Amino acid sequence: MRIHFIAIGGSAMHNIALAVAAAGHEVTGSDDQIFEPSRGRLAAAELLPTNAGWYPEKINESIDVIVLGMHARKNNPELLKAQELGLSIQSYPEFLRASNEHTKRVVIGGSHGKTTITSMLLHAMRGLNIPTNFMVGAQLKGFSRMAEINPNRPWCILEGDEYLSSPIDRRPKFFWYEGHFTLLTGIAWDHINVFPTEENYIEQFDLYLETLAENATVVWCADDAVLGLIIRRCNRTDLKFIPYHTPPCSPNSDGTMTIEFEGNRSVTTSLVGTHNIQNLAGARTLAQTMGLETAAFDRIIASFVGAARRLETVHDENGFKVFRDFAHAPSKVKATVNGVKASYPSHALTAVLELHTFSSLNMDFLPSYANAMDGADEAVIYFDPAVLEHKRLPQLDPQFVRESFGAHPNIRVITDASSLQKQVQTLDTKNRVVLLMSSGWFGNAKWSW
Repeated sequence: MRIHFIAIGGSAMHNIALAVAAAGHEVTGSDDQIFEPSRGRLAAAELLPTNAGWYPEKINESIDVIVLGMHARKNNPELLKAQELGLSIQSYPEFLRASNEHTKRVVIGGSHGKTTITSMLLHAMRGLNIPTNFMVGAQLKGFSRMAEINPNRPWCILEGDEYLSSPIDRRPKFFWYEGHFTLLTGIAWDHINVFPTEENYIEQFDLYLETLAENATVVWCADDAVLGLIIRRCNRTDLKFIPYHTPPCSPNSDGTMTIEFEGNRSVTTSLVGTHNIQNLAGARTLAQTMGLETAAFDRIIASFVGAARRLETVHDENGFKVFRDFAHAPSKVKATVNGVKASYPSHALTAVLELHTFSSLNMDFLPSYANAMDGADEAVIYFDPAVLEHKRLPQLDPQFVRESFGAHPNIRVITDASSLQKQVQTLDTKNRVVLLMSSGWFGNAKWSW
């Protein structure tokens, strides 16, 4: 098949393109800008477009499928040409679903923890030598890319995002997958630019349950009250619901955590934070429902070190630790801050959050962050006024931003990268943990660690 990717440079899109090429298909693509690491990885596979931009003259009837990324717009000239020719145009979740018709599909959804749980399950499948197709939102140790498409593999594990499928397909991505097994971590309103009210956001999870395959199994976190309401009001009698809870755990002197499970079983992990203990419990329950042997899962998961930018250790020396995390939504920020503090109760915790997403920079949404940083001894909030301008959002008053986070006694708002770098780099490192949280790059601040 010949498959053309419009907006090939995206994080998911370039990984899917690499997987499709590795499966033996002819792959072409286009984009108006491609950054690292996508650029280097596409170049190494000889898939990097020769020139940046959109070239409708290259769209013709020899193309079997157009895969359309979210970065493209509705008036993209290549998209318009494909529509004119009547070509098959698919979002990437639609394409993944079509490519995995033959598999048992496992979908991990929810407002937080999706990438980590998907990564845990992939780590276990790899350790058990069970071949699987997949799509995950972060680079994993031991995996050459974030996606795999092979027609001979019986399983497919997918991170199920509730965000839009494409510029012309406004459905959440996870509606496409028709999972045979699914896990839901919890629900906390996000993506205000797409789901303007909390009720509208929650409704997507009601609708998601309706998209599951017949007789599907739903593993869900019973610690989440909103998710519990959704499960209880679901009208489908063919679905099997299996709850999980956050298990008891205790920190060890070497920085590891020991988790206690039923049947006098325990797992010792290097993962940080009680939210990651909850994630592990969810992955373990899901693995059991899939038929994986529990003792084998426990043995293998002990070596899981996490996914890129998910409480990733940046520096660890003489009692000074720096973590980098992707947290940006209020619930994720609060869980990450509290989890790190619980793992390092004797250390001073400096939590640094960059407001980078549309929601986090929205004046109406910002009060949702109230008390999210309370678990930190010191909180730093950073945003770049140039990003607001680029997103066509009104400029924010730093005092309003500060007040939106509640009554934390030691919080500072910074609006330029050089001041942020100076603030963080001059911290006393004795018995201190620094937690850097962002879906961006802190204005390309240069850390010395």
